[in-house]
Amino acid sequence: MFERRTPHIFAQGPSPVAKLLVFGALALLLMVVDARFQVTGPVRQTLASAIYPLQWLMWQPVRGWHIAQTYTRDVQDAQSAAQEAQRQVVTMAERINHMEALERENDSLRAMLGLRERVSTNALSAEIAYEAPDPFTNRLVIDKGMAAGVREGAPVLDSFGVLGQVTQVYPLSSEVRIVTDRDQSVPVMNLRTGLRMVAFGEASNRTGNGLELRFVPAGSDVQEGDMLITSGIDGYYPQGIPVAEISFVEAHNDAPFIRILARPVAQVHSARYVMVLDPVGLRGENGPELPQETPSSTNRFVPPSSTPATEAALSRGR
Repeated sequence: MFERRTPHIFAQGPSPVAKLLVFGALALLLMVVDARFQVTGPVRQTLASAIYPLQWLMWQPVRGWHIAQTYTRDVQDAQSAAQEAQRQVVTMAERINHMEALERENDSLRAMLGLRERVSTNALSAEIAYEAPDPFTNRLVIDKGMAAGVREGAPVLDSFGVLGQVTQVYPLSSEVRIVTDRDQSVPVMNLRTGLRMVAFGEASNRTGNGLELRFVPAGSDVQEGDMLITSGIDGYYPQGIPVAEISFVEAHNDAPFIRILARPVAQVHSARYVMVLDPVGLRGENGPELPQETPSSTNRFVPPSSTPATEAALSRGR
C-alpha cells in the first residue's frame, strides 16, 4: 500500500518570526482602526450579549455565598441587639420597680407623718420584721422592743389608720396583734352618728372583711360606708384615728342585735413601716395600768375574746 504525503517543497510556510511580525502588525492596525473608527464596538456588544447568560450562571454561586454570609451576619447582629435590648428592658424594669417601691414608701411615710401630727402622744417609728409563723393568728413582729421604749398594749398605726396593738414586748422586738385577729378588739365610734361600738377581729368570716361589730342594739343608725374611728375611751388608743369602714349591715326583726361587718383601712397584709404610740390615759412605770375593778362592775358583761382595752372601754361606756 502506498502512503500519500504532501511533497516537502510545498509543506514549507512562513517562518515563526515572519508570522509574529505579520500578526503583530495586524493587531496594531486593528487597534488603531478600532480606536479611530470604533469598528469592533458592535462585535464586542454582540459577543457580550452572547456570553452574558454564561457569566450570570457562573456568578450565581459567588453571589449566593455573599448573600449567605450577609444573612448570617445580619442574624447574629439582630440576635445580639435583641439580647442587649432584653437586658436593657430587664434593667429598666428593675429600676422602675425600685422607683415605684421608693415612691410608695415615700407616700406611706408622708401619710404616716401627716397622721402623726394628729396624735398628741409620743410615737416611735418601726419596721415590720416578719409575720408570726402561726397560721391561725394574724400577728406581726416589729424591730423595736423594750430597749426602744415600746410598751405592752401600745397602739400600732400605719399610714392609713389602726393596724393593731402590741401584745408581747421583748428586749429588741415586739409582737403586734393585727385588728383582724379573732382575739383583738378595738373600741370605735361611728364618725357620722357618734355611736360607740366595739370592733372585734374576725379574719375567717365569710366575706373576708376582717372586722365584726358585735352587740349593737337593733334600731341603731348604722349604714354601709360609715367610717369608724377610735373612740379614745379605753385608755389605749388616741381618739379620732381611722379604724375601718362598714361594709355590711344586716338586721332581723326577731334579733336583739345587728350583724355588722367592716373592712379595716390599714394595710394589714402589705404594711412595711408602722408607728407605735404610747397608750393614752393609762400610764404607769411598767406600762399601761388597767382600771381598778369596783364592786359595781364585778358582774358586768364582758364579751368573749375581749382584751384589756375592750374591758376598759366597756367599763367606761357603762
